[in-house]
Amino acid sequence: MRIMRIVVALGGNALLPRGAHPDAATQVTRLAEAGPALARLATEHQVVIVHGNGPQVGLLALESQNDPALSRPYPLSDLVAETQGLIGSWIQSALEQGGLTKDVVVLVSRTLVDANDPAFTKPTKFVGLPYDEKTAHHLATTLDWAVAQDGSAWRRVVPSPAPVAIPATALAGHLLDQGNTIILAGGGGIPFTLHDGRPDFAECIVDKDAVASIIAWKLEADLLLVLTDVDGIMTGFETPAEEVLRSSTPTELAALSLPAGSMRPKADAVASFVTASGKRAAIGSLDDIEKIVAGQSGTQISADSLLTSMATGGRHTVSAANS
Repeated sequence: MRIMRIVVALGGNALLPRGAHPDAATQVTRLAEAGPALARLATEHQVVIVHGNGPQVGLLALESQNDPALSRPYPLSDLVAETQGLIGSWIQSALEQGGLTKDVVVLVSRTLVDANDPAFTKPTKFVGLPYDEKTAHHLATTLDWAVAQDGSAWRRVVPSPAPVAIPATALAGHLLDQGNTIILAGGGGIPFTLHDGRPDFAECIVDKDAVASIIAWKLEADLLLVLTDVDGIMTGFETPAEEVLRSSTPTELAALSLPAGSMRPKADAVASFVTASGKRAAIGSLDDIEKIVAGQSGTQISADSLLTSMATGGRHTVSAANS
């Protein structure tokens, strides 16, 4: 078996499925269920995990905003840093309990964004829990939120500028080569801008799939794997004709009408990676990790109209036993 370098974009909704109670135990249990499969993947291959934090950071933001002991809420950038430690430690434990014997390194890491990105004035990134329309609009009025429809529910939306660079990527590559499994740029990374060459934290959430795409390209990954709470990209979404799109290309994905705050960023991220690298990407459910890697589940995206076989992997020729 040839060892692949795989970047896994693990969605916040994959840890906290829509409608689930937002207790820590819910998410720890979810990761424990997926832990063995993730651990097998990380045992056989070089793996970098970029996790999302939409539900989690939104919950922290709501608590911060409602805390009477605070003179003002914590900035989103601070809350992203908190979720990096929290979710990173959950994933680390799940991998270890799932049987991974490699060291798991959680990097508290930043992502550079452009201060002039127009996304700062057009919030699209869903955070926090789902609400009915009436409750969402009430919260928007009382807490000065922007809200938008997410499927059949409503959620808070915040600015999500495009990532420019993830400074810790080179370090992650070095640690990978040393035999470690890496958790990098959790929640899309702690967002910052540069002013006169000095870093300044930004009030936004960077899309973790876009960040994972850049990381995968920079690290010359063989596969970008986007794991979420659905089986893949759906055609006829929420209609009687709904079905999973099993294979696609960047050109085909660009022509699809997909929700701007959820599946569209995922499709754009995998398309960008496939176009830049010529390698394979896939989108699917956390429950089907191994089948997705094998090309047997999820939506498989390749640079041409044919699915790439597993033979496309393998920039590393070391055997799994020596990894």
